[in-house]
Parts: sequence; structure tokens; C-alpha cells
Amino acid sequence: MMYRQIGNPIEILLVEDNPGDVRLVKEVFKDAKISNNMQVAADGEEAMLILRRESEYDDRNRPDLILLDLNLPKKDGREVLVDIKGDDDLKRIPVVILTTSKAQEDLIETYNNHANCYITKPVDLDQFIRVVKSIEDFWLSIVKLPPGDEYEK
Repeated sequence: MMYRQIGNPIEILLVEDNPGDVRLVKEVFKDAKISNNMQVAADGEEAMLILRRESEYDDRNRPDLILLDLNLPKKDGREVLVDIKGDDDLKRIPVVILTTSKAQEDLIETYNNHANCYITKPVDLDQFIRVVKSIEDFWLSIVKLPPGDEYEK
């Protein structure tokens, strides 16, 4: 297994099926103050393969942070969140819900399933960039992320 060492880039998994949103998020994080590597999964099934390092993803680094859309093909983000938070090897990875859904039931359900925060994507491009920048500022600069699973037990 590969683990992040102190001083190494932050590993981010973006689970997003909209290519435009992927491009914008990658662009904002590319200019981040803190070095980071971003992996992208276009659907929930691919996200779980990456997280469990299965199939062709067995050489992937464990993410330090997951940005998760709810409305995904194959396996939706709600199911992915439940799988992550129900897995002893993955449950400490912070999951930021980044979605277009403004539904109260989605907000409640994701927090009940231990999402770390819920952010509704703005439609306006400048606001979307500001939101992604605020995620980068908070989660990469302010928050102390949990260590990899080599520190368990």
C-alpha cells in the first residue's frame, strides 16, 4: 500500500461525471498553494475501484480528500458515500459532497451517512470557481487531514 508522507502532495479523488466541472476543479487546484495530485473517477463504480485499489487501479495512492458528486452514472454518490463510510479502511477519508442537488432530503441523507460537508454547486461560473477555491483554502490549508491507514490500531 502507498501512503502519503509528510510534505508529499495531498491526494484528492474527484468523483464527477461532468467534464466541464472536472476541468474547472482541476484548474483551480492546479494553482493551489499546497501541492496536490488529483485523480478523477467519472462514475461511482470507478471511484470504488480506485479507493479499494482494485483492477487496473491497484497502484493508485490513497486519497486524503474525496470530492463527491451525488448524481453519477452506474453507482450514484449516495451509494458511494455509504460504501466509503461503512469501510474501516476508508471511513476516515473526508468526503466533501459537491453537487447540483439542493434537495433537503439529499442534504439530510448525506450528513446522516457521515459526509464531512455538503456544498451546492453554483450555476454561475465565477461563483463556481470561488466555491472550489474555498474548498481548496479550507481543506488543504486549514484542516489537518487524518493520517493514512498505516497509523491505525
